[in-house]
Amino acid sequence: MRKSAPALLLLFSALGLFSCLPSNPAVTPVPPTVESMEGFATLRLARGGETAKSKLSFLFRLPGQGRVEVIDPLGRTASILFLDGEEAYLVLPGRRAYWKSSRDEVMSKLLGFALGLEDLAHILTGRGDLLSGWTLERDSQGRVIRGRSEDVQFEVRQFFEESPIPRLLVLIRAEDRGSLRILRLSFNQPLKEKAFQLFFLEESGYRAADWNEVEGWIRETAER
Repeated sequence: MRKSAPALLLLFSALGLFSCLPSNPAVTPVPPTVESMEGFATLRLARGGETAKSKLSFLFRLPGQGRVEVIDPLGRTASILFLDGEEAYLVLPGRRAYWKSSRDEVMSKLLGFALGLEDLAHILTGRGDLLSGWTLERDSQGRVIRGRSEDVQFEVRQFFEESPIPRLLVLIRAEDRGSLRILRLSFNQPLKEKAFQLFFLEESGYRAADWNEVEGWIRETAER
């Protein structure tokens, strides 16, 4: 039986990729202690011959908070994923609705695999020595180029010049593959106080939805 595509792949197929991307990739030096990181990236998802690509902005406050926005071709926010410890909220502004579940379930439903926020941060900063429970492979310069933990693995295909920071990162689980190309990355920048707050859901009249509703909306958008 053919597995269905991750929901985010369907959403990306509907949104497409627009051309207003930063032309010159840039990354700031990694500080001794990383408290937060933010940037822009493109994400390409592939499964069973189907592929889709879109632009993301992301903001992580370690150890457990994250905010990832998917941007549509007109520069509008199509969806926002909030990560808070073991919980996650997928917010769909166009539907005035949100789906709340565990972090691992939300990530698995959207991407086809789950990856902890701290692990992702260690990979993106080139600090593989901080990863726990991973089998790692390094190149001749000591940079981590591959890693595996249970059924999830990653490969660094490109690095930023003279840096251990990945520019192109590939995440793999079975036939699901996500390619994350970093366009901008900075660390420990001043954070907006409301970046991770969810009070707007109640104030703006958002309603809770279940996964079946959310998946139906995503598939409806992809079929237009």
